[in-house]
Amino acid sequence: MTEQIIKLALFEDSGLGDITTESILPAPRRGKGVIIAKESLVLAGIGVAKKVFALLDPAIVCTSAFLDGQVVQKGEILFEAEGDLLCLLKGERVALNFLQRLSGIATLTRTYVETLDNPGVRLTDTRKTTPGFRILEKDAVRAGGGHNHRYSLYDGILIKDNHIAVAGGIEKAVQSVRARISHLMKIEVEVSNMDEVKQAVAANAEVIMLDNMDTGAMEKAVAYIGGRAIVEASGNVSLSTLNTIAATGVDVISCGALTHQARSVDLSMRITE
Repeated sequence: MTEQIIKLALFEDSGLGDITTESILPAPRRGKGVIIAKESLVLAGIGVAKKVFALLDPAIVCTSAFLDGQVVQKGEILFEAEGDLLCLLKGERVALNFLQRLSGIATLTRTYVETLDNPGVRLTDTRKTTPGFRILEKDAVRAGGGHNHRYSLYDGILIKDNHIAVAGGIEKAVQSVRARISHLMKIEVEVSNMDEVKQAVAANAEVIMLDNMDTGAMEKAVAYIGGRAIVEASGNVSLSTLNTIAATGVDVISCGALTHQARSVDLSMRITE
C-alpha cells in the first residue's frame, strides 16, 4: 500500500519526465543531497523518504542519524541521499512532501501527548485523514506518541447517529451488528445524551463514545456507565480542553485534529556534492 502511494506521488511529479534537470544533466553524474530541518520537529516518514529514492534508483544510498519519533532540532541534517543526481533531484520534492506532512502530524501529536497529564487516558486519532494517505498519517500519529483508532470501516465497529437512525434505535442497531460479527469483536456506540448512554449500556455495548457532550454530562455518563463499558470522548477536543475532558474519567479521547489540523513542518534539501 505504501509503495503504491509513493509511486503515484512520483508519477504525479515526474512521471512524464523532468525537463529542467534532464536539460542540465544530459549525462549521469553522482552527487549527494541532504535534508535539513528548518525548525525543531518530531520526525516521521524516514522509511517513506528512503523508498522514494529507492524506487527512482535502487543504487541510491540513503542514511539518517534519526528514527521516526525522535526530535530533530532546527538546523540538523535528518536525511542524506547519495547517487545519481538526476534521480536525487526528481525525488527531492516528493520526499520532502512526505516528510513535511508526516513530521507535522508527529510533531502536533507529541504536543498533545505532552499536554495530556493523565497517563491513564489513551489519546487516539480518527478517520479524518488525507484521502490515500491514511496508513502513513496513522503511522505518524504513533511516531508522535499517540494511538490509532480504527483504520477503516472493516476493522472496527462504530455505530454512529446515522446508523442508529437507519436501524430504528440503538438496541436494534446493536442487535443487527452482533448477529453478524465474531464474538471477538467489540461494538462501539456513539451517544450524545444520557438517554442514549442508558440505551447503549442496556444493549451491552462494549465501548460507548460520548460525542460532543459537555464535561458535566460526561462526568454523569462515566459515573452511570460505572466500568460496564470503555468510555471514549470525542468532539471539541483541543489542547485547551484536553485535560478538562480527561478529568471526567473517560478512558479514551479521540482527536481528529491530530491529522486534519496538523501543519507541515519546514524542511529543505541541499545538494552538497
